[in-house]
Amino acid sequence: MPDHAAHADLKKAALAVRENAYAPYSNFPVGAALRTPEGEVFTGCNVENVAYPEGTCAEAGAIAAMVATGGREVAEIFVIADAPHPVTPCGGCRQKLAEFTRAEARIVMSTLEGRELVMTMAELLPGAFNTTHLERT
Repeated sequence: MPDHAAHADLKKAALAVRENAYAPYSNFPVGAALRTPEGEVFTGCNVENVAYPEGTCAEAGAIAAMVATGGREVAEIFVIADAPHPVTPCGGCRQKLAEFTRAEARIVMSTLEGRELVMTMAELLPGAFNTTHLERT
């Protein structure tokens, strides 16, 4: 069972930033809020572009905001969208999250109605590409 109290502030921040999403083509606004191990919270929303592949996901926006201030680790992230089931980060965002999280980091995905799915990063992206793949023998 998800611990709603543990991430209530992230949910509030993700809901608020979702309102700023720019999604005129899909009409699918998404908000994300992440927390660093130090307790700092950063938010992001999806930003679409008429040239569809050029848009930015909410998770990527939150990560960019964190990195812009010197942050390098995500302890937890909350992603929210208006969908019948919790929306998982896309494949690209899973890899972006893997770059800045530990295997045990909490990934909380939620609908507007409060249905949640909580996974660790390792569960969300098993077999993630990482620096060990770059090592030479």
